[in-house]
Amino acid sequence: MTHNPKNTYHRSVTTMIDAERCIGCGRCVAVCPKQTLTMKDDIAVVSGSESLNCDHCAAVCPNEAIQVTAVDPALGSFQTFSADTRWQAHGRFDTASLVNLMGSRRSCRNYSDRPVDRPLLEDLVKAGVTAPSGSNCQPWTFTILPDRHAVNRLGRRVGDFFRKTNRMAEKRWLRTALKLLGKPQLDTYFHLHYPTVEMGLSAWDGGERDLLFHGATAVIVVAADNGASCPSEDALLATGNMLLTAHTMGLGTCLVGFVIEAMRRDRSIVRMLSIPDQETPYAVIAIGWPDEAYYRVAGRKPVVIRYAGSRDTH
Repeated sequence: MTHNPKNTYHRSVTTMIDAERCIGCGRCVAVCPKQTLTMKDDIAVVSGSESLNCDHCAAVCPNEAIQVTAVDPALGSFQTFSADTRWQAHGRFDTASLVNLMGSRRSCRNYSDRPVDRPLLEDLVKAGVTAPSGSNCQPWTFTILPDRHAVNRLGRRVGDFFRKTNRMAEKRWLRTALKLLGKPQLDTYFHLHYPTVEMGLSAWDGGERDLLFHGATAVIVVAADNGASCPSEDALLATGNMLLTAHTMGLGTCLVGFVIEAMRRDRSIVRMLSIPDQETPYAVIAIGWPDEAYYRVAGRKPVVIRYAGSRDTH
């Protein structure tokens, strides 16, 4: 799969209505967020100059009279399973089953050496893009590292970055000087992350254990175009979909924040993956067949819940 270079934020109208099939119910007009459609002589017509190309009108039409050509039908066709294209009505899905799935998904740090087939990885991407996005920009891109060779290549570059960072962090005078200049990041890194990173680098160099990707046999980098209205949120929403879908496929996943931090500070790592400069990576997902199992879902830390603006708030 490759990134489609066309402008994904265009508002050109690509909606087509078959007047002979239209029954004039008006449902498409009611759900259109850009007022692209109106009713004329009891038939829906395209009247607006802009469209989000969200496909809501086609999805709500009871007689399949509408087509939005900007939508890629291939994204609804999966290689490893058959998708049900019927809409799940509000309140019809089993909430307990959904919560159990979300609670059962854990960050996996033990993988077998079994490779993940490319059709599974591509279906994960297709599941990811069912997520919502700001103004329906759908700005996300997905760079797949399909095997351990590619994963290790990325790991070596990230390791080189953190070796340099650790050498800098070891210099107390440098940490102190930067802190006095209002830049405490290196000092914070030294106290919070230096020991863990040093241990990980030592294990990597000694061939003992991969503490970065934990032996995962594939990686997907989720990025988004900088021109989107909220690219980070869009990319992370797609990432969440992928994590849950991977669990249903029998795959384990783990978000690797250290790689994102290295990419943020060393753009050459991003370019090594052929990710263009107008895109920013927001998530790195380690993927593989898990070599671990649990008996029950894990608990969560206490959460802050607030009500704001209510008369009942004291």
